[in-house]
Amino acid sequence: MRKIITYGTFDMLHYGHINLLRRAKSLGDYLIVALSTDEFNRTKGKECYFSYEQRRLLLEAIRYVDLVIPETSWDQKISDVQEFRVDTFCMGDDWKGKFDFLEPYCEVVYFGRTPEISTTRIKDELGQTLAK
Repeated sequence: MRKIITYGTFDMLHYGHINLLRRAKSLGDYLIVALSTDEFNRTKGKECYFSYEQRRLLLEAIRYVDLVIPETSWDQKISDVQEFRVDTFCMGDDWKGKFDFLEPYCEVVYFGRTPEISTTRIKDELGQTLAK
C-alpha cells in the first residue's frame, strides 16, 4: 500500500483544494492530510474562518482523504513520514524546494496550483463585495 501525505490549512475549502487532494490520492492508495491547528496557524500569523474541528470534518467528508491528523509545528514532517510509513509527500508548487529535506525519507512531489482560484483571492473578492 502506497501512503501519501500532504499538509495545509484548508480554510474556505474550494475546488483548487479538491484538485490537490484528488491528485495526491492518485499517487497512491492511502491519503493522509496533516491539517494545521488553530494554534499553529496563529504562530504563522494566520486566522482561519473555520475552526480546526470544522475544517477536519470537511476534509474527512472528501472521498480522497483517508486520515486527517493535526499539524502542530513546522518540525513534525520527518516524524510524520516515519510514523505513518509515508511513501510520497506532496504539496503545491508555491512551496517548491521548501520540503526537499524530506527526500531521504520519501518521494517529494510538487503539484501546479489551480491557477484561477485561491483562498486569498476568495477572501479578497468577498471583502470587495461586502465593502460595496
